[in-house]
Amino acid sequence: MKRLLILSISCYTEPMKKSTVLDIKNLSVSVNDKPILYDVDLNICSGDVHAIMGPNGSGKSSLAHSLMGHPSYTITSGSIFLDAIDISTAPVHERAKSGLFLSFQHPSEIPGVSVASFLREAYIATKGHISVADFQQLLLQYCGKLLIDPAFVSRGLNDGFSGGEKKKLELLQLLILQPKVAILDEIDSGLDIDALKVVAAGIALARKENPAISIFLITHYQRILDYITPDYVHVLCDGRMVASGDAQVALELEKRGYDGFKNINS
Repeated sequence: MKRLLILSISCYTEPMKKSTVLDIKNLSVSVNDKPILYDVDLNICSGDVHAIMGPNGSGKSSLAHSLMGHPSYTITSGSIFLDAIDISTAPVHERAKSGLFLSFQHPSEIPGVSVASFLREAYIATKGHISVADFQQLLLQYCGKLLIDPAFVSRGLNDGFSGGEKKKLELLQLLILQPKVAILDEIDSGLDIDALKVVAAGIALARKENPAISIFLITHYQRILDYITPDYVHVLCDGRMVASGDAQVALELEKRGYDGFKNINS
């Protein structure tokens, strides 16, 4: 059986040299002294799409939270570099200001805080001051591009939102903040085929608006990759990267399932 193991894919093997944006080196992480990630290596370049796939409990969301600096996740070894700067111990707000963005799998509901107010504060915190009028113009511009009703931004943050509406808000943030690296944690979770197409179109729009953005797409399933073709696919099982390669890896997963990858190194 052909092995798919190609750990620590380097972007420098591309025909055209790209700059490394996010470099994860031998990252091991624990929660409450329990190891959950082991020696993860990943090199992400400007403009690339990396899909991270794995079963429930494999460590996908743990990796996302570790990259973003969640205080419950302790780095026991290894480092995280953003634009060649070690951010392994940086607080969450500094990582966000430096260009990391995390789309939550289950965004919190915050009644009383409008979508518009939240997004303007996020913009100011990461990109600098903007007037209310200028931000309103920017916000309505992107609402139009995502086919979002302008009344949406007057609602409470995720308050009573459907699953699809929550995903649209995550995409709206992505467009407005224009980060260097977008970590999308199961943004396809719970969506029907029509909503999935909307999400895929929103990601494509974000890449068009911000061509240098790197996408770190966490998913269980191949189906979103039918609409977003990844440059690389990585399989995470039991806290370890067990396989990496091109989009063909996702197709192999469809055939073999995750059990076919768990013992690939043994």
